Amino acid sequence: MPQQARLVLVVVTVAICWVGRACAQAPSNVPPPGFTALFNGKDLAGWKGLVGNPISRARMSPEQLAEAQRKADAELARHWKVEDGQIVNDGSGPHLCTVDQYGDFELWVDWKISPGGDSGIYLRGSPQVQIWDPFNGIPDARVGSGGLYNNQVNPSRPLVVADRPAGQWNTFFIRMIGQRVTVKLNDRLVVDNVTMENYWDRKRPIFPVEQIELQTHGNETRFRNIFIRPIPPEEANAALQKTDDSGFVSIFNGKDLEGWVGAVDGYEVRDGILACKAGSGGNLFTKDQYADFAVRFEFRLPPGGNNGLAVRSPLGGNPAYDGMEIQILDDGHPKYATLEPWQYHGSIYGLVPAHRGYLRPTGQWNFQEVIARGSRITVNLNGTIIVDADLSQVKDPDGKHPGMKRISGHLGFAGHNDPVEFRNIRLRQLEH
Repeated sequence: MPQQARLVLVVVTVAICWVGRACAQAPSNVPPPGFTALFNGKDLAGWKGLVGNPISRARMSPEQLAEAQRKADAELARHWKVEDGQIVNDGSGPHLCTVDQYGDFELWVDWKISPGGDSGIYLRGSPQVQIWDPFNGIPDARVGSGGLYNNQVNPSRPLVVADRPAGQWNTFFIRMIGQRVTVKLNDRLVVDNVTMENYWDRKRPIFPVEQIELQTHGNETRFRNIFIRPIPPEEANAALQKTDDSGFVSIFNGKDLEGWVGAVDGYEVRDGILACKAGSGGNLFTKDQYADFAVRFEFRLPPGGNNGLAVRSPLGGNPAYDGMEIQILDDGHPKYATLEPWQYHGSIYGLVPAHRGYLRPTGQWNFQEVIARGSRITVNLNGTIIVDADLSQVKDPDGKHPGMKRISGHLGFAGHNDPVEFRNIRLRQLEH
């Protein structure tokens, strides 16, 4: 065969393997388009030993963390090695962790376990996408790999058993956006957009950004072809907008303020964006009223930016009290260093604090969904639920929030003189 023809055949074979990825003999350490290799095939550069967990690490001083990392790396070297382009663990020692941290991403991993083996992949520092031998010596026999093993409320088991026998190579494709995870094992869907719970603190969502870990759990395990692609905000937002989007209709036409009332002079429309004017703002409301609904929108904050989503508000009065206001705020800005917990982004102002840390940096577009169904208010920021509150169980702390009991009203934006921007504003009315 001519050399050029052989080259074409190799290229075509590589492409076919990555399109389906069922090819067990995937090209050695050649990432698919758009991905980069986390493992260079030669050594453990870019990896480190496990120190504690995300919560315990956050409590350490820089000096304590550095010393603990030194010890973990020394222990790692006794149990992890590179052999024939593979990462090999002897079944003991600390987890192998990426030096870098990741938020939304897609990940390819080839893995192979010994008979009766048990391992896993930690996402954002949390357990885990399960790896084990479903055919030999496992108490949960015939439950395949790939499930979110440590879930208690959301599904933990895979949809199907897609494992190859122990001793053969398997391939994971893992996609994580916000708190939801999708897993394919050997090209078969085993986890379908399932919420991954926070094992380390079940009262809060999964961490927004953290390391990826390869677990060691008593048996020899091998890994190869580890490739990652961080998912950029625009792509993540588009995916979140499309998720379960039946019945959503646009309430902002991207051209003008038709259908909106109130402080129309405090806002402007440009390039499909609804923007609060700098030094102006006020309360801009939908002409229509809504009772139970889900609203989706994207917003972009300037440094220190402040606005709010008015929910079930009357046209007069203050939406934060006479209705409800969901905070839209660059709460990491120094000028907000002394806020009350219920003032941070996503909080129901004056009533319910939101989980923090899920906002993207200023200048980037964020996705948010707010669901009002009866007395329950849910706020989803960039794919993670940061508020889930039943207001019938929440006390009005100062007696100034009669709006928390309203069952319908106008939706809108409460501008505070900052040029906060909005786009892709869509709403679905719900049955109570």
